[in-house]
Amino acid sequence: MEWLSVLWFVLIAVLWIGYLTLEGFDFGVGMLLKWLPKNERERRVTLNSIGPHWDGNEVWLLTAGGAMFAAFPEWYATLFSGAYLALFVILLALIVRICAIEWRPKIRDEKWRRRWDVAHTISAWTPAVLWGVAFANLVQGMKIEVLDRATGAVVAPDAVASSLATSSHQLTGGFFSLITPYTLLGGLVTASLCLMGGAIFLALKTEGDIQRRAGDLAAQFSMIATVLAAIFVVWGQLAYSANAVGWIPLVIAALALVGTVVATSKRREGWAFLSYVVTMVAAVAWIFISMFPSVMKSSIDDAYSLTIAQASSTPYTLKVMSFVALGLVPVVLIYQGWTYWVFRKRISTKQISNEPAGLPLAESTKH
Repeated sequence: MEWLSVLWFVLIAVLWIGYLTLEGFDFGVGMLLKWLPKNERERRVTLNSIGPHWDGNEVWLLTAGGAMFAAFPEWYATLFSGAYLALFVILLALIVRICAIEWRPKIRDEKWRRRWDVAHTISAWTPAVLWGVAFANLVQGMKIEVLDRATGAVVAPDAVASSLATSSHQLTGGFFSLITPYTLLGGLVTASLCLMGGAIFLALKTEGDIQRRAGDLAAQFSMIATVLAAIFVVWGQLAYSANAVGWIPLVIAALALVGTVVATSKRREGWAFLSYVVTMVAAVAWIFISMFPSVMKSSIDDAYSLTIAQASSTPYTLKVMSFVALGLVPVVLIYQGWTYWVFRKRISTKQISNEPAGLPLAESTKH
């Protein structure tokens, strides 16, 4: 393997870490939207807590997808063609979520707002679960084979290396091969981590009754997430990972989750959020370590696994990408860090106007 290929594998892991960590608590806030706030002003506080951040957090997904496409086109093609339906559902949910956030305050009508709140909640739960299913498949391995492009015949495992010029990796198991007990557990793990992160973030960013209720939920969700995540990573490390170094992020994630449980029980929101971030960083790092040196593992035969070397772009492409990333990524990081600093203060219902937002329904229909 070229060292640039390994470097970009690590950089893509970092991009996914950023996305799942930051968007994770965004999803969690949306998942709680219909039942944590007790009235309209509390719902507006809930939405305002992520208002300055949610669209910036989604940039990490766009960058991760673009980097996969440019640095590892074979990985991108195999994953997005094989898991097309699941990824389409995630994309649709993200689009609906954007509409729900942006359009909710436009019309001053209770039914209008209630419908968009339902859409927001569903569109937050959907990717929170499906991303877990997707990454659990990368850990477990997928029903991937190498097929000859001309005939569509399956290449024998011992002939893969000599036939890659005329063949390609394909997910041959179909959509339902992605659904297994382990991948379903992965969906539960990511959902519980997002709920935990969302509750902690709300407890950190709000004041009053909603802060107390969010703190109570954070303490409960942290215990649930700890149990589910422990089962998931230990099962994956023992059954599907050949890399002993994977125990390092696994242990870090376990300690961070314990720290989250302790911090939420003592209502130390800042420490709890820091522990949540460390948990997500370590957990996603463990996923990529468990895959290495493959980008997609085959559950049929190891010879069919798509390796970093096989999926990589040319060294020249990776070199150009590295120079671009070196110049632009620090700018993005500084800007996003600045936004979190500027909007670091807590918010409460006292800051929400008694006047409902948006145009009256009758007036809006005239336009």
